[in-house]
Amino acid sequence: MPTVLRFEGLRVVIYPNDHRPAHVHVIGRGCEALFNLNCPNGPVELRESYRFSRREIVQIEFVLTNHLRNLCEEWEALHGNA
Repeated sequence: MPTVLRFEGLRVVIYPNDHRPAHVHVIGRGCEALFNLNCPNGPVELRESYRFSRREIVQIEFVLTNHLRNLCEEWEALHGNA
């Protein structure tokens, strides 16, 4: 499972054998969330969250949005066009 980004003790992961639509898993501190990327221009959207607070989700969305281009490129490298 390639970790494509790390921030604030969290890992952003794209699984190589995962399904469309383009999305990432954010894992850490006993929590996990999935975000659809809506490549290439976003918006990043929460799909599922397990134990992250709403405040944490907003912060994660902000970071993912700031890295959207790179995340979409990573998804495409593993899966083809988003």
